[in-house]
Amino acid sequence: MNLLKLLCQELNELGVEATLDEYGYVMGRIPSNVDEDVPAIGFIAHVDTAPDASGENVKPQIISNYDGSDIPLKGVPGLVLKTSEFPELLAHKGETIITTDGTTLLGADDKAGVAEIMDAVQYIMAHPEFKHGPIRIGFTPDEEIGRGVVKFDVEKFDAVYAYTMDGGEVGELEFENFNAASAKIHIQGCNVHPGYAKGKMRNAILIGQELNSLLPALARPEHTEGYEGFFHLISFKGTVEEADVAYIIRDHDRAKFESRKEMMEKVASFINEKYGAGTATLVLKDQYYNMREQVEPHYKVVEVAMKAIADAGVEPKVQPIRGGTDGANLSFRGLPCPNIFAGGLNFHGKFEWVPLESMEKASQVILNILATFAAGA
Repeated sequence: MNLLKLLCQELNELGVEATLDEYGYVMGRIPSNVDEDVPAIGFIAHVDTAPDASGENVKPQIISNYDGSDIPLKGVPGLVLKTSEFPELLAHKGETIITTDGTTLLGADDKAGVAEIMDAVQYIMAHPEFKHGPIRIGFTPDEEIGRGVVKFDVEKFDAVYAYTMDGGEVGELEFENFNAASAKIHIQGCNVHPGYAKGKMRNAILIGQELNSLLPALARPEHTEGYEGFFHLISFKGTVEEADVAYIIRDHDRAKFESRKEMMEKVASFINEKYGAGTATLVLKDQYYNMREQVEPHYKVVEVAMKAIADAGVEPKVQPIRGGTDGANLSFRGLPCPNIFAGGLNFHGKFEWVPLESMEKASQVILNILATFAAGA
């Protein structure tokens, strides 16, 4: 909330009409400065960072004129961002690279997107000669826990199209994402003194391990890419008496997504048949769906973004998101919302990094999109 308050204040100081509501949504409005009827275009980024690693007391390292060598993360002796493991670094030789110091994540997901939007707004407000239609700015909380736009007022935002600035490597453009669900399973065991446990003890930890072994071993994130879905074990906590296991389930194909959920239900049923009713209690919840079916009928929004990226001197890379964005849920609420690169890589961990030049390109893409719509695209 402190960051959201600061962003709202900075927008107001720039001359933008901006508000912060009780749910943590900043919305800004810049009126059109052209006579033609131009659709209102929104740009959205989230201010929260992933819970997978600490985002507190970030101490970024800034490497100017990067020479292509490995980058020591100096906060943790021996921790190194290696080009052999992350060859994408070599595509950014000569640029300014921002990394973590190895003790936290960087926060480029999605504070890079926040910075890019604010940079574009600052330019627009300082250059009244720049022609544009109505502009909408949105900053959201809670994206990383799948609740980024739960209370987002689409009608109040009042955009015809929008873009999230929440992608990865420079040039990326995404308008299809995973269908997503969470699966939480409570395992009820039976603890008996180990000296007298024969035929009586049911170890909840071991039952949870058995349940996990029933899922296909190659359908895990570390073995999948492209359009391949997965089951991802994200938490396992327990004792002999009881355990809790949590998964996320992902697939781009809706039919395969439903099949994966059915498989999880069958696995839980098998455990109950083997160890007794009530041993495994499964709670499945859908989180979001593939935005492609909502965006594709408005393909112009994708074509404009492709042109804007190319006009920034970058080759557009249209690809599926192996994740989700606020734009997925917004698209299903009537606001077609593809995702544009923010420039960062290795999100959600201590090896996160972002090139300054990629962020500058993203800010230019925002301006190019607005100029293209204003020109009658």
